[in-house]
Amino acid sequence: MARDTPSCDSSHAVSNIFAAFCHGNSARSLAKLALVACLLPAPFAPAQEGPAPEFSLSRPSGPARPRPPRKYKVQPPNHVPDDELLIRSIAQTKEGPWYRLRGMAQVETSTVLIRADEIDYNEDTEYAEARGHVYLQHFEGGEELWAERAEYNLAEETGKFYQVRGSAPLALPTRPHLLSSSSPFHFEGKWAERLKEKYLVHDGFITDCRMPTPWWTLRGPLFDVIPGDRAIAYRSVFWLRRVPIFYAPFFYKSLQRQPRRSGFLTPNIGNSSRRGKMVGLGYFWAINRSYDATYRVQYFTQSGVAHTVDFRGKPREGTDFNAYLYGVSNGGVKVGDTIQKMGGMVASAEGRSDLGGGFHARAEVNYLSSFAFRQAFTETFSEAVSSEVHSLGSVSRDWSTYSLDFVLQRLENFQSTTLNDTIVIRKLPEVEFSSRDHRLWRNLPIWFSWESSGGLLYRKQIGSQTRNFLERLDFYPRLTAVLHWKDFGLVPSFAIRETHYGESQEGSRFVGQNINRSARELDVALMLPSLARVYDSPKWLGDKIKHVIEPGADYRYVTGVDDFDRLIRFDETELYSNTNQLEISLTNRIYAKRGDSVQEVLSWQLKQDRYFDPTFGGAVGGAWCGQPECRNVVLSSIELSPYAFLDGPRHYSPVVSILRVNPKPGFGIEWRSDYDPLRSKVVDNSMTADARFGLYYVSIGHNSLRTDPALAPNANQFRGVFMIGNENRRGWNVAFSTIYDFRIGAMQFATTQVTYNTDCCGFSVQYHRFSFGTRNENQFRVSFVVANIGSFGTLKKQERLF
Repeated sequence: MARDTPSCDSSHAVSNIFAAFCHGNSARSLAKLALVACLLPAPFAPAQEGPAPEFSLSRPSGPARPRPPRKYKVQPPNHVPDDELLIRSIAQTKEGPWYRLRGMAQVETSTVLIRADEIDYNEDTEYAEARGHVYLQHFEGGEELWAERAEYNLAEETGKFYQVRGSAPLALPTRPHLLSSSSPFHFEGKWAERLKEKYLVHDGFITDCRMPTPWWTLRGPLFDVIPGDRAIAYRSVFWLRRVPIFYAPFFYKSLQRQPRRSGFLTPNIGNSSRRGKMVGLGYFWAINRSYDATYRVQYFTQSGVAHTVDFRGKPREGTDFNAYLYGVSNGGVKVGDTIQKMGGMVASAEGRSDLGGGFHARAEVNYLSSFAFRQAFTETFSEAVSSEVHSLGSVSRDWSTYSLDFVLQRLENFQSTTLNDTIVIRKLPEVEFSSRDHRLWRNLPIWFSWESSGGLLYRKQIGSQTRNFLERLDFYPRLTAVLHWKDFGLVPSFAIRETHYGESQEGSRFVGQNINRSARELDVALMLPSLARVYDSPKWLGDKIKHVIEPGADYRYVTGVDDFDRLIRFDETELYSNTNQLEISLTNRIYAKRGDSVQEVLSWQLKQDRYFDPTFGGAVGGAWCGQPECRNVVLSSIELSPYAFLDGPRHYSPVVSILRVNPKPGFGIEWRSDYDPLRSKVVDNSMTADARFGLYYVSIGHNSLRTDPALAPNANQFRGVFMIGNENRRGWNVAFSTIYDFRIGAMQFATTQVTYNTDCCGFSVQYHRFSFGTRNENQFRVSFVVANIGSFGTLKKQERLF
């Protein structure tokens, strides 16, 4: 595929373009003869004006080998074919196989570009020597190099570079809570060599900071870098500005998008006012593509040795699991002037799998040795005050309107920090089969649904326990009709509920006597016409607003649950009770129209229940607990409010008010308040508000509980989170999180974090405060984060506020 044969007229040397000949020996010989005939008599004429002359050469043929499709990170400027080579310079001469290129010299192939003041190129060996302001760019890897002198073999893609500096782009994805940067890795050295895709940098440093004054550098005698794969530093020292921080005889960093490499994790040190000084080390084991494990060991001078094991796997597509274990051997914490032994362990595992045929499996297993251990060693307030441990495994399938579930479940509720003061409930196993509403006949507005379950249950508490496998069968079918007349709607439904138990209880004792519950239920929901009106809207709210008023009423009657106090409590099934009640509700909604979008910006719902059976068929009262007043919970009460309000017979519930405001994206308020006419005061009040304005984020919440101590202890707590910035913002970022208890006048939990991010690294300091129960602890954590690499210090990613 030759271009026009070059002319021997030296006056045309400025614009000569030499042919890219075919690989046949005769064609190459003719090309060489033509070049020799034209070029040997005199040197190439220098260009007087216009662009530097260029010409193409055919590259020496070699054994044919398949080439994979090119994946360029940098698009080549001239798209030179694989079998050609482009040469360009101001002045050129040829001496045998050597081309002497002088002034703005350039050699380009399909994979690499070399520029320099002078280049000597051998067309037989494809060896090039470049001198003066050398620049090399590799199109596939995207790396760039600058050097004073270079020796490079284009055929073998190997070479040496002297007084070199360069950059290599990263292929790392952005990960949560990790400072990221788009800056490439920069490296410098006395000399470097390229071996295919590998670079060896001698007596130099690497960084991903902006030059020429990087925040951090890793300096050492030898760096082994494969762009997009990994980087290895030998006998290196990490410098922060001009201060050496640590020495690493061998440092490995993966540059892959999904790195998997076994190795030691960064050591960490710290101090706790209760646990003492701490030092820790970890190891990550990449077992294979589908499994990995992490082990960490930490030594506390006052609390013993802590072990952490994390094992993950993905055996096949659609199946994955994660197992976690944390334990402290001979553990103790400092309480006053004494060390209290509180060793123990917490273990958890979760997984999922697609079994095929529409079946899906889910599992979550949790174990806690003692509640005292959780309160002493957990790092989050929500875990410290949570007294329940759940384990659940299920296999389910959904089709049409039907749902089938096989369930294994265990619930352990710690009543106090006293050993064995727990309630354990177990389902081993239970089968649930249900159906959503489906129409029985096409021309009749009647729907049929059901819930059913059968299983072997177990309950254990101090002083009593059931047998290991207690049978319970429950069947709950329902017929529902939907009737409309003008703007009125009526939804009546009728249900029966038959339940069999293999045991019952007398007082607080479980006895081996069967019991059957046979209930009937009638429910009638009345949907009244809505009232609506459209108004002109303030500009900040939208074009138009619409106010809608939705009244409603729901009557419910249940009978047949005559032995409520004899049922053993396992779940909400046993909270089903007799009732004769009417619920009245009124909801106000405001919609805002912004262009073609309509959004609900405000809703306010008021509702109250009227009980015509104040004892719920004998389920409410003090007889079952042996006291005049005690806490009672039935299904009717928890469906109305999450706060308990039944401590005896009553004819009406508190008035429940729920206000939600969402005037614009990024801002929301929810205020829930329960006013009890029986006590003539607001007994429960909770409010949350969240707002984000650019870099600013505020979340506040307040919860107060002022009711009878028989129902729940009084509470008055404030929760707040304030943030300025985020994990990737350059400059100062501040966050504060707190939980303050007004009742005891103490800040039970507080975290303050201050972070400063540069273009390539970040510094974080966090203050942690615990004050509840016997725990009175202050913690300081620090962290230094290198962009796209990781963090060093005692502040873990799960403990960061951002």
